[in-house]
Amino acid sequence: MSAANEPRERSGAGAPASERAGGSGAAKPPGQTIDTHQHFWRYSPAEYGWIDDTMASLRRNFLPEEARREMTVADVHASIAVQARQTVDETRWLLELAEGDPFIAGVVGWVDLQAADLDEQLDQLSRHPRLVGLRHIVQGEPDGFLERPAFLHGVGRLERYGLTYDILVYPRQLSSAVEFARAFPRQRFVLDHLGKPDIRGQGLREWRRHFDLLAALPNVCCKLSGLVTEADWGSWTGPQLRPYIDAALEAFGPSRLMIGSDWPVCTVAASYQTVVGLVRDAISEYSESEQAQILQGTARDFFHLKVETTGLPINRVR
Repeated sequence: MSAANEPRERSGAGAPASERAGGSGAAKPPGQTIDTHQHFWRYSPAEYGWIDDTMASLRRNFLPEEARREMTVADVHASIAVQARQTVDETRWLLELAEGDPFIAGVVGWVDLQAADLDEQLDQLSRHPRLVGLRHIVQGEPDGFLERPAFLHGVGRLERYGLTYDILVYPRQLSSAVEFARAFPRQRFVLDHLGKPDIRGQGLREWRRHFDLLAALPNVCCKLSGLVTEADWGSWTGPQLRPYIDAALEAFGPSRLMIGSDWPVCTVAASYQTVVGLVRDAISEYSESEQAQILQGTARDFFHLKVETTGLPINRVR
């Protein structure tokens, strides 16, 4: 099964310079920034077999201390940790990390949504205040997975526990994702990485049709994340990515968009600061309130987060 954010294989393994057009992020953003898509892991070849030779730089540990350093440089204040392995043990580990690092505002974990004891597991895990949602790596599943009755039944239980669901799919699966999200009008969904458009293959038109249909559903938000790894890792440019960001801004609007880095996966193609800067630059023409909505407001609304008046920590509203 494919891993959480496994990008398509790309030619070129070097990260572009931080000065690459479109990602300077020089302007100071209004207010706080919440990075809604980070991963942490203790690397082992058995558990992260998807990290092949083209991504050799990811074959090491990535932990909150390193993320905090990157965030400080990029002026990012908090993050959401997202599962990278489909085990409940990893979910519990991420929750432990969140307890020790206040900048981790929430955890999007994993539970087998087809399990017979699903309610028992959700009842136990949802007691943790930092668990905000769940995700399944649907991009690694066969076509039709989102139509499985047992999986649909499990997703239908999430609203009861106040949990969101991250949709991780490839463009060919977007049409199924539309019907999937439409079936649960009261469930909060967020599309990861804009549905992973094939930027290197210039797949804008094919991707856009179903992307817009998903955006038409009011219960779906979208993460401005993961684009550099869907382009050519060694030669992408800001202007190549901009049509996809602009499409998301047009389709979802600031009220349903949130910034995400996909760190550390993004580092095969760009630095953390560059990836964050791409979004900040793209939205710089918007009003300060609209920028603030994308950089933190949508995340707070969607994940039911509360920022204390003194700043961090950020906690889930019960």
